[in-house]
Amino acid sequence: MSAEKSNHNTDDHVDTEIYNCLKLENPKSFFLFAGAGSGKTRSLVKVLTDFKTEYGKQLRLNRKKVAIITYTNAACDEIIHRLKYDPIFTVTTIHSYAWELIKNFNHDIKLWLKNNLANEIYKLEEEQSKSKNLLNKTSIDRTRKIESKNKRLDNLNNIQQFTYNPNGDNISKDSLNHSEVISIAANFIQNKPLMQDLLVCKFPIVLIDESQDTKKDLINAFFELQKNKKESFSLGLFGDTMQRIYVDGKENLELELPKDWIKPVKKMNHRSNKRIISLINSIRQSVDKQKQEPRNEKEEGFVRLFICKRGLDKQKTEVNVSQRMSEITGDFLWNNDINNANIKTLILEHHMAARRMGFLEFFEPLYKEDKLSTGVLDGTLAGANFFTKIILPIVNANEVGDKFAIARIVKKYSAYLNKNEILKNAQQIENIRKANMALLDLLVLWDDNADPLLIDVIKNVYKTELFPLPDSLLTIAKRTKSDLLEANKLENIEVEDEVSDDVIDAWDLALANSFSQIKHYNDYISEDSKFGTHQGVKGLEYERVMVILDDEESKGFLFSYDKLFGSKDLSPTDRKNIEEGKETANDRTRRLFYVACSRAKESLAIVAYTDNPEIVSKSAIEFGWFKKEEIVIIQ
Repeated sequence: MSAEKSNHNTDDHVDTEIYNCLKLENPKSFFLFAGAGSGKTRSLVKVLTDFKTEYGKQLRLNRKKVAIITYTNAACDEIIHRLKYDPIFTVTTIHSYAWELIKNFNHDIKLWLKNNLANEIYKLEEEQSKSKNLLNKTSIDRTRKIESKNKRLDNLNNIQQFTYNPNGDNISKDSLNHSEVISIAANFIQNKPLMQDLLVCKFPIVLIDESQDTKKDLINAFFELQKNKKESFSLGLFGDTMQRIYVDGKENLELELPKDWIKPVKKMNHRSNKRIISLINSIRQSVDKQKQEPRNEKEEGFVRLFICKRGLDKQKTEVNVSQRMSEITGDFLWNNDINNANIKTLILEHHMAARRMGFLEFFEPLYKEDKLSTGVLDGTLAGANFFTKIILPIVNANEVGDKFAIARIVKKYSAYLNKNEILKNAQQIENIRKANMALLDLLVLWDDNADPLLIDVIKNVYKTELFPLPDSLLTIAKRTKSDLLEANKLENIEVEDEVSDDVIDAWDLALANSFSQIKHYNDYISEDSKFGTHQGVKGLEYERVMVILDDEESKGFLFSYDKLFGSKDLSPTDRKNIEEGKETANDRTRRLFYVACSRAKESLAIVAYTDNPEIVSKSAIEFGWFKKEEIVIIQ
């Protein structure tokens, strides 16, 4: 093999450095800089496989484990599979891991909640006392929040055991929400010696992926743990501070690492062609000087910036861009219409995708509600899953006449065909008849190509008792028809009398929309669409990427490409933050831009909508990001 084809082994020494940190007899902590496409997961699996050979038996005998914390369930599944399902490795998301740590400390959780709720109520009441008009929307909403928090505070003494579902809709009286679980875990790790002893005893090694986006309170807590237990505990952080895209991640993580930590760096980018790597290197050059190297055998690749005057027909413009990219690259897979699945289109924020794909009215009210936003983004929201996992598959199967698929779904989810019900009910035939009649009654809603409202779907299901409804939907279904208010015949449902008003308000708005929006929403979260958000594609890669920069359509306030490219002035807040050395919209946007561009493997098209094409073009050249011949202005 020639030298020109052998540089993919450049970072092999990093695996050795990491492995040496995991020696149980002499543990060290480390931060691994792993930029885009650096083969981080491959290194992790290799190191842990070698670790298992040397220390696996010792850990099993002492009932200890290695904790590997990743950002998504999909990443967990991939690592578990590659580690061959060995039980000495606990691979989990941060929310699941945090809950596992605290779930048996009910008394301590209750004390934390009492103190936290009292502080929140005090702050709200203080704000309310300063309000000049108690009848405006802000004051009315604040009153409702105070009432809700007081009600929850009063109810705490009645709770014997707290519950939490890291993948679900946590709105029952005894449940914790996602942010509370993280905050409680961080507080216990940082301040309770017993928690520190228990954690290190069970998990002498904790490895955290995407550490730059892990909530800063939790990272600080782990820093405190490591400082107190460094003789028996190894903390490994994997990440790239340039890829921090969530505002609650720890700023300047790399600058606050303890001096005795090991800081290995992976320099190789195995993913992208050479021109794409040079672009992302230049985007981050003014931030931290980290540079990646391409593999020798990679092609040069293609990058183009299409600057488009606002007001153009975006669909036609983006089709035009894909056709031009086909001509530039010689790759016919670029040359297709806007629905071309061979091109991954990355946009700024989720609601831009919702608007473009036709599920905005369903998505937006749920996304705005803090208690629901995480679930609606990652596809774990119980109310949404009722539609995507039960109703939508039935409707799709009915459209193609697949009666067997429908039967499987009804058998799996219907209360009528629940195994326990059938065993205790002698009238099994009658139950099957009821399920069939209920199913036919439901499917009538789609007769003659009708597109029923979501509220009508849950009313129907509640009326026929075909499927159990999630608590949030059940509450609405019960109160939407007066003659059903006293009916409570659905089996296997834990009915909650109190659900957050904000949650119900959000669902009321979402359910007022047509069922077809569920189809589009499901396409989006299941990666069946060509659209993805910058936030949602970290760790993923695509042959052809089109990045859409459009502040006007995204409606965001944390990011601004107009400001980044100089076509819009910085706000007074941005200028103040610069003076004080704080993070600005430009800093956040630059990182997001880096993440988006670094997804491309072979070719990359950036489509920037702006009122000032010439300014954007001039800035792109002055920054050293693009050459003049790589810029196309579309007026």
